[in-house]
Amino acid sequence: MNTRYYSKKQETKVAKRLKGKRTANSGATAFQKGDILTPRWLIECKTKVKDSKSFTIQEEWLLKNEEEAFAMGKHNSALCFDFGPSANKRYYIISERLFQLLQFFTDREEE
Repeated sequence: MNTRYYSKKQETKVAKRLKGKRTANSGATAFQKGDILTPRWLIECKTKVKDSKSFTIQEEWLLKNEEEAFAMGKHNSALCFDFGPSANKRYYIISERLFQLLQFFTDREEE
């Protein structure tokens, strides 16, 4: 099976989990970018075709996703990745600014 098959499978799972929508052609259109859209988020998904113990993140992916989120009026961007077809978990990379906001709000809940 090709990369497109695994990518679509991952994107479908992420969209369902986050109550978002998959973008047409994985964001390769002029009007929609990224892989998953929610009202406030643009999410780029990356997966491995074979199960793996490591995953290399490219800075270019993060910067491009941030730029595209801004251009589309989305407040936040994230990179979602997993370690292959058998992976039971997905991980999300967010900016430090966004992490600080999450920390602020979770700290307030504990007070």
